[in-house]
Amino acid sequence: MERVSFDVEFLFRASPTILYKFFTDASAIIRWFCDECDVEGDEYTFTWDGADEVANMIDDIEDERIRFKWEDADSDDEYYEVRFSRSEVTGETILEITDFCDSDEVEDQKRLWASQIKKLRIETGG
Repeated sequence: MERVSFDVEFLFRASPTILYKFFTDASAIIRWFCDECDVEGDEYTFTWDGADEVANMIDDIEDERIRFKWEDADSDDEYYEVRFSRSEVTGETILEITDFCDSDEVEDQKRLWASQIKKLRIETGG
């Protein structure tokens, strides 16, 4: 199956600084993303239902962008990236995510991100 990238975008009332913490700090990550998280340097071990997935942070511009590469990615070109920016019109934070999946799973993955982001929205107050 062909692997493709996809983008999803969400608006938040929370600042880029707060959102950045929820993507980089283990104690904040477990509040919305996974069951457990262990961070050692740039290596993040995420645990869901007892299964570990390891990702390395390969790019980090605080409050602006984070990029992770999964250790078991199908291709060296695959990554998971989060970008934070401010809407000049509304003042809201624009959260943009780029991820990869099989071409027939794009809509499922977008729904999964929407579900996770719903939890993140509750944790950040909006």
